[in-house]
Amino acid sequence: MVEKVREVIQYKSYFEEFLLKQPKKVQDKIFKIIEITETYERVPSSYLKAIAGTKGLYEARIKLGSNIWRVFCFFDQGKLVILLNGFAKKTQKTPRKEIDKAVRLMNSYYEDKKK
Repeated sequence: MVEKVREVIQYKSYFEEFLLKQPKKVQDKIFKIIEITETYERVPSSYLKAIAGTKGLYEARIKLGSNIWRVFCFFDQGKLVILLNGFAKKTQKTPRKEIDKAVRLMNSYYEDKKK
């Protein structure tokens, strides 16, 4: 058993709803990236990349054939990774509305945590 350096959890059910709509091969690939995120001290940027212009938002990068998916996430206290929404990427640039949604969810998480 590989030791975890951090824990990955989801915030509400956005990630799960996205995941369940994906083909089995894509789900397997997403789980592999989650496992890498949990067990690697330094996650390669080919798997996890910071989103420019946001405070602490990252995208997990999934590629299968010529198809690309992204799952937004962020770190809470460095050791906990919170999964947010995901989407199939159709354009070169990550759509602003997807980033805005992820930022709203991240802010919502911190609001809920204060309660």
